[in-house]
Amino acid sequence: MSWHPLRRLTAWIDRRHGTWRGAVRSLLARLALAAGRLEPYQLRHPQRVRRVVFVCLGNICRSAFAQQVAIRLDMATASLGLSTTTGASTPDSALRAARRQGYDLTAHRAINLSDFEVRPGDLFLVMELWQARALRHRFGARDDVEVALLGLWCTPRQPHLHDPFTLSDAYFDQCFCRLREAVFALQRVVPQAGRGPQSAGARR
Repeated sequence: MSWHPLRRLTAWIDRRHGTWRGAVRSLLARLALAAGRLEPYQLRHPQRVRRVVFVCLGNICRSAFAQQVAIRLDMATASLGLSTTTGASTPDSALRAARRQGYDLTAHRAINLSDFEVRPGDLFLVMELWQARALRHRFGARDDVEVALLGLWCTPRQPHLHDPFTLSDAYFDQCFCRLREAVFALQRVVPQAGRGPQSAGARR
C-alpha cells in the first residue's frame, strides 16, 4: 500500500483544519449545524447589536485578529479570552500571519473574561461551540446580549474555527482568511454597530 495518498490527506488537513482533531471537530460541528442543534448560537436580533465582541481561548490569535479586521471596518468592537492572562501579547507566528493579511497585531494585549466589562447590546462571537456554551452559562438569563458562532458568516459556513496557535503558517493563513471573510460578512448584517468613543472592553 502506498503512503502517498495518506501524506496528501494529512497535508490537506494540516492546511485546512490545522490538525486531525481540528478536522474531526469541524465535521462534528457541521453535523450539529445540519441537524439544527446550533440554532441557539445564531444571531437572532441583529438590530439590537451595538458592539461586536470576539471571543476565543487566549485572545492572542483568533479573536485578536478578528478585532483588528472589525476596527478596519470602523465597527464598535472588543475581544477577550476565556482563559488567558490580561496583558498577554500576540505570539510571533500570529503577528506574521496578520502581516501577511495586511494587519498589525503588535499593539494587541489580551483581556480575560473576568476583567471584561459586558454592555447591553454586545454580540459575543465565538470560534467554537464549547465557547458559546460557556458564555451562555456565564450570562444565564440575561437577554440584553447575544452569543453566536462567528464561523456561521463564512461561505461555506464554518461553525468550528480551530485554534491556530502553535500550528503551521499554512493553517494560520487559512484561519485568518476565514476570520476576515466572516467579519466582512457580519458587518453587512449589523451596520448600526459603528465605532463609538469607547469600543474596548477592559474595566477601568
